[in-house]
Amino acid sequence: MATSLPSSLRGTALRGTALRSTALRLALSGARRVPYVRRVPARIRFPLERHGVAPVARLAATRERGEVVRFASLLGTRVWLVTGYDVARTVLADSTSFANDVRDLIGRQDRAPAERIGGLGMTDQPDHGRLRGVLTPYFTRRRLAELQADIDRVVEAALDDMEAHGPEVDLVARFGFQVPFGVICDLLGMPEIDREAFRRQGAARFDLRDAGAGIFDTAAGTRQFLIDLVAEERRNPHLPDGLVARMVADHGDRLDDVELGGLADGVFLGGYETSASMLSLGTWVLLQHPEAWATLRAGEPAAVERVVDELLRFVCPVQMAFPRVARHEVVVGDQVVRAGDIVLVSLTGAGRDPARHPAPEDFDPAREPVATLAFGHGLHRCVGAELARMELRTALVALARRFPDLALACDPADLRFTELAIVHGVERLPVRLR
Repeated sequence: MATSLPSSLRGTALRGTALRSTALRLALSGARRVPYVRRVPARIRFPLERHGVAPVARLAATRERGEVVRFASLLGTRVWLVTGYDVARTVLADSTSFANDVRDLIGRQDRAPAERIGGLGMTDQPDHGRLRGVLTPYFTRRRLAELQADIDRVVEAALDDMEAHGPEVDLVARFGFQVPFGVICDLLGMPEIDREAFRRQGAARFDLRDAGAGIFDTAAGTRQFLIDLVAEERRNPHLPDGLVARMVADHGDRLDDVELGGLADGVFLGGYETSASMLSLGTWVLLQHPEAWATLRAGEPAAVERVVDELLRFVCPVQMAFPRVARHEVVVGDQVVRAGDIVLVSLTGAGRDPARHPAPEDFDPAREPVATLAFGHGLHRCVGAELARMELRTALVALARRFPDLALACDPADLRFTELAIVHGVERLPVRLR
């Protein structure tokens, strides 16, 4: 499926043809596989396994053993799993005791720039502050408010597309994907691209069924596209007033194409894959709770915010935070973590911690909200978190109002969810519009 950007962006499409074809060849080539890992052992898969949106029972059983448990050993390095909310929040906020830069453990830094890993999630100070400082001004409350009209337009276009293809449609393809992808393309000022190909690449970057063997290779295509886009903009400025053009204009004299392209790639990926999963899975949950659906139709801001808060806790598509490495011996919960140990924070587990969320397996927008960890916390909290919340509020309210009788159009048992993915999602969600 290929869709187009708004008319304001179409003029740039032909200029980017060479860049797009090169990037897509890289992205779709099937490329190389990481040779040193064959599969994730079954005994340590459970933090990334779910039944629908519910974590498997073993995650809760692990929490009953303690908020922090010895999870595995990686080449002699101890790996800990955090499932308790309070401990998770503490670990995520502690950039003094824990490092995010695990690139030496994973390798790949001898590869071409597009194949290297990194981004804000795997950088420590001072690099993290330097790079995050480039993005932060573009995500202030004032800047985001300027995007509301664009979000409204993208949402309405997606709803019109659903209407045109009804009475039954796949909500994942027609709405869950189209809304965040359209918004992020507008934000970046990107030319028209083959969106379906890039959607598949985005999902593959979080797929761990082969132990993540394809993650770095599938990432190379989309990242190379954006590196090339930055280079082209530097040589011949012609993009609309989007994030890529602004970063080149504001920071092109001190950041190279790889750094700027990597930042754009992080915004691009984080801005659509997680939101696409959240919209699709969130709608599936809402269809099972008509009172929450009615709340969205009414559109009262505070009530809508509560529904969104509870969806973020209950669905939490990003299942695991970036791994942390202990810089020195530190007490985490009731465990002594040695220098060099790896700590994994289960965001899904933290969101289902009964110590902070009474009856955590129930979807209840009336519950007293607790600050969500769905976007992370502390220094590495998602820079686009508020944009994601804007999209969720706007899209879900508009969907409920346009199609108040929206209903699942298949047996729930036939739904297929992603397996062993860092970002959890549903592959298709057939719905009946009326």
